[in-house]
Amino acid sequence: MGFTMSLNFILLLVMVATNILSLYHLSSTVQSPKPPLPAPVPDHLIRQLNTIRATINHLTRNNPSSASATAKPSSVVPPDLMLHSQIGPIASSCHNHPDLLHRYMNYTPFSTCPFDPDLQETLILNGCHPLPRRRCFSKTPSKPPSSLPLTPFPTSLPDSGVIWNKYSCKSFACLLQNNPTSFDLNAQRSSLLKYTSELDLPIPQFMQLAKSANSAIRLGIDIGGGTGTFAALMKKSYNVTMLTTTMNVNAPYNEAVALRGLVPLHVPLQQRFPVFDGTMDLVRCGRAVNRWIPVSVMEFMFYDVDRVLRAGGYLWVDRFFSKAVDLEKIYAPLIRKLGYKKVKWAVANKTDPSGLKHGEVYLTALLQKPASKS
Repeated sequence: MGFTMSLNFILLLVMVATNILSLYHLSSTVQSPKPPLPAPVPDHLIRQLNTIRATINHLTRNNPSSASATAKPSSVVPPDLMLHSQIGPIASSCHNHPDLLHRYMNYTPFSTCPFDPDLQETLILNGCHPLPRRRCFSKTPSKPPSSLPLTPFPTSLPDSGVIWNKYSCKSFACLLQNNPTSFDLNAQRSSLLKYTSELDLPIPQFMQLAKSANSAIRLGIDIGGGTGTFAALMKKSYNVTMLTTTMNVNAPYNEAVALRGLVPLHVPLQQRFPVFDGTMDLVRCGRAVNRWIPVSVMEFMFYDVDRVLRAGGYLWVDRFFSKAVDLEKIYAPLIRKLGYKKVKWAVANKTDPSGLKHGEVYLTALLQKPASKS
């Protein structure tokens, strides 16, 4: 029924457009003493008619059983229609959340965009990614910082580089006090450089392993990298460019990464990595990759890791946690299916209250991708 109503409406538009053309020609001949040649039809009217015709053909192809006999097929789609279909692609999952999508797209064109990072996060985490484009101007901090840090380990990050309206904390000092695991940059730094247990793989040790294998480390992705400390260390100490995937869940993680002079990627774990095949030397999975991710999502993620890694590149799984039985029966076989060379594989008990209650373990693994078999 909805198709019939849409088709009837479009046919009405065709009739209106045809009448407009008739009036246009009539007006051009009535005012002339001699019967002149027909005046050329304006381009904009031709484009409108072509667009209407292409829409009818599209509906006819998708609904052949209820197609109107008056809609004749056309093999040529007008360039305007194709252009509009490519300007603002919308992920298929966006259609599962029409209310949220309507709120996101409810804005005044050519004015300041609504400041809705919380809405954007909700849509993205529900699979609506990439978000549709909007024709509006992004909101900026009212007093942006006069200078930005020149080192990825500044003494502090400038509060004026963030719009704090949507967050409970209104400064990085507040975040440091309430969430030191993520925002204490020095604490993160030491944990990535020191060896205190078999689960640790200090960055200097990793770089030495890669060097001994004649494998250059220049480019990489840090999945779920928080505020970007791993990327900061790789940049500062080894001039390695790491892209950090991170989400702004209750805090401005992307802004923190950028303020450190690093590159944040605002993409969820289920999103295809926005880099070309076989271009990365290293992909590191931080603690955001764990047993709470659906197995099917994790499997696709690991195969996308394989897609972007070059031959000889490394997959670094850093303290992945799950139930011990699930690691043995599900996750370890899933990782081993990649067929990578095992450089390090360490498993140890997760000794915090949650780990003890659920029988959880940690896995740290370093695996090297082989060359494809011909």
